[in-house]
Amino acid sequence: MRIDVVTIFPDYLAPLSLSLVGKARTAGIVDLRVHDLRDWTTDRHRTVDDTPFGGGAGMVMRPDIWGAALDELLGEDSHLLLPTPSGASLTQRRSESIAREDEHLVIACGRYEGIDARVAAHYADRGVRVSEFSLGDYVLNGGEVAALVLIESVVRLLPGVVGNPHSLVEESHGEAGLLEYPVYTKPPVWREAEVPPVLLSGHHGKVERWRRDQALARTAERRPDLLRRLDPAELDKKDRATLSELGWTVGEHGPVLPSPEAVAD
Repeated sequence: MRIDVVTIFPDYLAPLSLSLVGKARTAGIVDLRVHDLRDWTTDRHRTVDDTPFGGGAGMVMRPDIWGAALDELLGEDSHLLLPTPSGASLTQRRSESIAREDEHLVIACGRYEGIDARVAAHYADRGVRVSEFSLGDYVLNGGEVAALVLIESVVRLLPGVVGNPHSLVEESHGEAGLLEYPVYTKPPVWREAEVPPVLLSGHHGKVERWRRDQALARTAERRPDLLRRLDPAELDKKDRATLSELGWTVGEHGPVLPSPEAVAD
């Protein structure tokens, strides 16, 4: 996969040389390049923004500068991604889709009040796949943080990046669709808190069952919305028994938590 990031703060992307993403770059799994948007300016002040039409606070990034940069970087199979608070939420499923389907990402990091809206519309009209995405319901100073998150969430899914691919299944928001179970390491007793005995038993079947039950319980408590999305066909008898103990029933379309009114009736 090739990833091009365009920003007015290239140094902000320095962490991409570290950890698993850095190793993936060294190994040639991902070709990641960071570009300074100001390299496409033509005036001596290297201006990338101007005042908004219609008035209002802040500055807007100019379409002519972005157009010059993106014309050079985008290819036939490129996916243009724009971080913005008004974009669709970045989810694990979306990162999986990008890692599986895309060969070239171009991430345009906006600043100030954002990038002139004509930029996204222009490239979409030209047939470029354009996606606006958000990390959550809050506003950042620019798109660089979101670019870092997107890149890490995608690159770690590429074959050969994570040492044990099975960990991608069990982790929170992974293929299992659950939050991850609690994890422990040495020492077995720390400040009077003991590791659950089943994890010291050496019985792999019991360990796997305990972890599955803990994942179900944690998801039920913290993210019941995820639990409701589980496919009932993938829940075995022990899963259903655990969910029953937690107060859930498994219906035709997935787990259901009866309302207090229904329980009272």
